[in-house]
Amino acid sequence: MPIAKTLEAFLEQKSASYSTRTHSYTPSSARAAESAAVPGHRLAKGVVLKRPDEGYLLVVLPSDYRVHLGRLHQLLDEEVCLASEDELGALFPDCFEGAIPALGEAYGLETLVDRGLLEQPEVYVESGDHQTLLVFDADTFARLMQDARIVDAGKRI
Repeated sequence: MPIAKTLEAFLEQKSASYSTRTHSYTPSSARAAESAAVPGHRLAKGVVLKRPDEGYLLVVLPSDYRVHLGRLHQLLDEEVCLASEDELGALFPDCFEGAIPALGEAYGLETLVDRGLLEQPEVYVESGDHQTLLVFDADTFARLMQDARIVDAGKRI
């Protein structure tokens, strides 16, 4: 399964051009970047957070960053926590566990994007499996993130 069906339909609807880069199986975005010989600051990972009202949002940040929850609590003016694996499975039913595409709009999720990703000449995104990355040029990625809130929500690992 190179590209999750929901993601593929979303990209087609948006007329988004991209290429793919395959790599050996990896369990995390940081390892995917290493395996695909991609700089970690150019691989976007999605982290799903649960809101107090039971809603969800997707934070998109470089794979060599982790979510800074304290900063997000201040930005959002509410407490959020990481979604559980069961919740992720329900939100991303056509993706392998742990291979969340960093394009929340495709799955109906409010999205926050780290400013640093929008400054990259190209951005890589998980396709829904653990072996394929989608490659977007800067303009295409910015267009796909046009409805996302731009934040500084990460902290370099």
